[in-house]
Amino acid sequence: MEVAAKVEQIKAGLGSDIVEPLIDQAWIEAALRPDSIAVIGASDNPDKVGGRPIKYMRCLSYTGRLYPINPGRTEVQGLKAYSALADLPEVPDMAIVCVPGAAAVEAVQNCASVGVRVCVVISSGFGELGTQGNTLQERMLQLAQDHGMRLIGPNTQGLVNFGSACIASFATLIGEVEVMDGPVAIVSQSGAMSMVPYLALRNAGIGVRYAHATGNEADLTVADFALAVAKDPSIQLILLYMESIADPGTLALAAKEARRRGVSVLALKAGTTHLGQAAASSHTGAIATEDKVIDAFFKQQGILRVRDMRELVSSARLLLAPMKPRGSRIIAISNSGAACVMAADSAERHHLDMVALSDHTKAGLSHILPAFASSTNPIDLTAALLTKGSLLGEVLSVIAQDDTADALFISLPMSGKGYDAPAFAQSVAAFSKATNRPVVLACPLAATRQVFEQADVVTFEHDEDAMQALGHVAKQRELQEVAGRLYDIVGHDRASNDSRAATMGTRFLSEFDSLKTLEVVGIPTVRSVVCTNPSELQGALEQVTAPWVMKACSPKLPHKSELGLVQVDIATPQDAASAYRQLMARAKDLGVHVDGIIVAPMLNAQRELMIGARWDRDFGAVVVVGDGGKYIEAMPDVVTMLYPFDAGYVIDQVQALRMAPLFKGARGDPALPLDRIASMVVDLGKWVHQAGGKVSSVDINPLMVGPGPQIVAVDALLELSVPSS
Repeated sequence: MEVAAKVEQIKAGLGSDIVEPLIDQAWIEAALRPDSIAVIGASDNPDKVGGRPIKYMRCLSYTGRLYPINPGRTEVQGLKAYSALADLPEVPDMAIVCVPGAAAVEAVQNCASVGVRVCVVISSGFGELGTQGNTLQERMLQLAQDHGMRLIGPNTQGLVNFGSACIASFATLIGEVEVMDGPVAIVSQSGAMSMVPYLALRNAGIGVRYAHATGNEADLTVADFALAVAKDPSIQLILLYMESIADPGTLALAAKEARRRGVSVLALKAGTTHLGQAAASSHTGAIATEDKVIDAFFKQQGILRVRDMRELVSSARLLLAPMKPRGSRIIAISNSGAACVMAADSAERHHLDMVALSDHTKAGLSHILPAFASSTNPIDLTAALLTKGSLLGEVLSVIAQDDTADALFISLPMSGKGYDAPAFAQSVAAFSKATNRPVVLACPLAATRQVFEQADVVTFEHDEDAMQALGHVAKQRELQEVAGRLYDIVGHDRASNDSRAATMGTRFLSEFDSLKTLEVVGIPTVRSVVCTNPSELQGALEQVTAPWVMKACSPKLPHKSELGLVQVDIATPQDAASAYRQLMARAKDLGVHVDGIIVAPMLNAQRELMIGARWDRDFGAVVVVGDGGKYIEAMPDVVTMLYPFDAGYVIDQVQALRMAPLFKGARGDPALPLDRIASMVVDLGKWVHQAGGKVSSVDINPLMVGPGPQIVAVDALLELSVPSS
């Protein structure tokens, strides 16, 4: 097929139809605030799975109507029991299914047929067990969908709403700590991981409204409940635990709603796998791994990703504080020189800026601090704080005149008897009120922390936790600001996926055809010619400036260098003829059919970059950009983004590259044309995005940049989706 025809074929059908996710929210009231609940498989034993929801709701004074269903009893935990759903005086808003296996499927069918709106299936033995269980789960889901009923689970610990006392859960930890409604929502795939942060928050004195577990997510997912709780005006902090992201579109809507309301969203994503990386044929597929895609998604939605459960909850106190830092600039104060040194180290780890104090501030401090103390940031009060209780207040009065910092960090590793903690707390509270800047305290002594807490100062036991919290707040603010700006510019359009994607295979284009296709997209490419026999070689050499590079051309050769199918720095026609014969012989030895030999100019560059993209069925167009060359997989230096984005976002993201200083010029080299590079990355992302799965992956490596205005793709690999035979 001629190149032009191939290009037109690729262009054909690359639809730009954009769809906005449509989310049915009618189920939310029934799931979070039901007026009536049936418990199928209800137990008179309050400690059994079928008994705990009833026990909890009765203890917490649930005001709705509870209907235990147990054909073997007339009464369950003091409530009238019913033999079947059909015997109830009304159709309940919610049903909790606690019976096993096939009986659970039958219960779901009964619920759906009578018009129950939401069904919480606690029962296990479904999709988590493999093929046989998954068949039962799909049957259960189909029964629910046929009647418009929404399903939570199966294999779920259940839903918890302490605000309405709707406890559709058997979680044992609910009875272990005092219940307190609060501004936090926890949404987790795992039942245990919905309760672990709940317990930690309650132990810290923080109230929790929601603790939802979604289980197998046959229907409703973490994303659905994240969106539901984000709409609750009482919620100020959302904590998510996920092992997979089944519905990125809905999670993006939840993040948008959270940004609109100024709600922080933290996520712990576990279960990352690299198994697919080894099988990737393209550089982009090998580099843009699942974990990097998840990172890119969270970043672009303004969701702060954390590493473990402790980190998920440790910053809650500061994130919920009425006064939060406006940025990452901090001043640190301590009565320990060692704590000052460690604070500086910790600030760097958590991307906080230990700001330089103004000359005026340093002069003021020098009149207050002992002669042997430092008046730079961090500020060491030394042991003088023990003998001069007013020292902290005096230092704060000077700092109050310096508006360079967004927050103040105080570390008091030494406190207790002899230290005037009430006076310290009063001075700190006055400083915060006067400057409208938050103060965070770290102190190992609980009694001292209590004094500061009574003055409404956020405290931590450990310095590192306090600095991490400051870093989290600053990062969350930055992420949400960038996500909001990005949304305002490019929106949240998602390209529709090809309905045949699940049954599609892929095929590669040759380097020559890949480059010609990219020309259509607007990517500047090197001039090259394919010669299919020795007689065509001379004409090819006349069309291309020497010295030359010659390569075997075949769609079956995605990577040619390691196979000995590339020759470079060819200076004469005689050398070119020899190279032609050698390349054709090498291809024959390898048993690979080639379309011919590519002849292209041998170019030099100030820097070789790589840009690429691949289609992800869940997240859309995944785009990478970074340092290029043959060692890209061995020593990757790339950033990953999800389209849509704009050139400004690309420029911001590439600052994280190790090679980022080279964009501004280094060692006498001029600056690289970053604006043009960023625009090219946007164009590539948009093309793959609009293709909606028809373009599987694109590698451009290297993209030769400089000297001067030169930007040209000299090698490319395009992978297209095709129907499987």
